[in-house]
Amino acid sequence: MLPIITFIGWHNSGKTTLVTKVVAHLKQRGYRVAVIKSTKEQGISFGAPGTDTARHRQSGADTVLLVAPDQMTMITENKGKSLVDLARRFCFDVDIVIGEGFKGADGVPKIEVRRETDQPLLWEQVQGVIVVATDLVLPDDPGCALFRLDQGMEIADFIEKYFRLDGLTTV
Repeated sequence: MLPIITFIGWHNSGKTTLVTKVVAHLKQRGYRVAVIKSTKEQGISFGAPGTDTARHRQSGADTVLLVAPDQMTMITENKGKSLVDLARRFCFDVDIVIGEGFKGADGVPKIEVRRETDQPLLWEQVQGVIVVATDLVLPDDPGCALFRLDQGMEIADFIEKYFRLDGLTTV
């Protein structure tokens, strides 16, 4: 089964920044990594300098797929496929798929990225949160692993152990 994990959080929480750090660490370890980014925006440019998708490619992701309401990077319509379906169809030659967004992805473990104090806590609303990455003091124990936002390497370690990836690379 293809390992899939997704980073969730409110707008501007730092998801892309943290994902790119984790991807870079996984790539340094020899893993082939795909990133699938979900957005609600329409008519956006894929891979243009400074965009999230360009940052994912620069971090070393072997495959980057942007899923928007009006298009996918393959310039096809998005038929509402789930994160798992997209990963199986377009990312079959990688060791792990990292999603960005996809709060509602059933059966997919999630990492909540949190910078803001005025938004609801996602781990209380979303099933499957196994990690919270934040620099905030949390009002309650999230009941899962807790990392700081600058701990990309430690989160990569956690992911590697969680999925038992060591020694499973296709490279």
